[in-house]
Amino acid sequence: MILNEKLPRYLLGKYQLIGTVTFSVLFALVFLNIYIPFSDTAWFGLGDSVMFLLTVVFVAVAILILICSRIIMYKTRNIFSLTYASYTIWCLLEIAAVCSFYTWLTLDITAISDEPVMKIFVRSLLYGTIAIGIPYLISGMYFAIIDKNNTIRLMNYENVVTDEPAKAESQNQKITLFDNSGTLKLSLNPENLYYIESDDNYIKVWYTDSKGELKQYMLRCRLKTVEESFKGSALVRCHRKYVVNIKKVSMLRKESEGYVLDLDNESIPPISVTKTYTDTVLSHFTEQSPLLEPIED
Repeated sequence: MILNEKLPRYLLGKYQLIGTVTFSVLFALVFLNIYIPFSDTAWFGLGDSVMFLLTVVFVAVAILILICSRIIMYKTRNIFSLTYASYTIWCLLEIAAVCSFYTWLTLDITAISDEPVMKIFVRSLLYGTIAIGIPYLISGMYFAIIDKNNTIRLMNYENVVTDEPAKAESQNQKITLFDNSGTLKLSLNPENLYYIESDDNYIKVWYTDSKGELKQYMLRCRLKTVEESFKGSALVRCHRKYVVNIKKVSMLRKESEGYVLDLDNESIPPISVTKTYTDTVLSHFTEQSPLLEPIED
């Protein structure tokens, strides 16, 4: 069931969260201006000085609630694995918090209505879900489309993104890297590439130049895009932060905390293999033929 599936990382990025909050606030302001004339409990206004001040306070607190919530979501994204269901509940709690504040202002501060608390809260919850929930949904769909397009066109191996294993005759093809705008940023021979490191919405490409010196190149792209686009090649995901070139691994060793990869460059520190990717990494070693054949009597 999709509600129990893990939430995609592209919804939890720094810029995605900022974009979602910004779009939601703008959408909500437009919606409320349309909604006010048809409501008997809406007190927003820009004319009267008192109502104007209360309007500013409400909008500021509502924005603060959303920002604080998204900061917590961003800071804990690597601690707790959000599913679609838990993400939906999180969003509903954000809306409920904003509507609770609105209900309190309506009854205790403005005193424009003598209706029961629950009636005002339920009504504000309905309109709050529309004002905030719809932009959340639109933002999620937008980022999903962007992510899909990035996966298809921003990275390529042999100039074609494919799920098929890399063919032997294509190993001399260059690895071509594009940024999120589709601009070609880096093209290099596979034998010069050591590993790729994730840095939020950017990646750091570690490679050697013509003099054999280790260099770093940063571009705006997600590591997930690299993993999916180079599937079947020597570029293998081994960690939440790393994709390594298996052909540059000089040693695979088992430590107390798991497997570790040593690359054939002394200036590169050992790279850990997390449990999630252990089977994938080990398959590249266990499938190889032994270097020494048994001696026959």
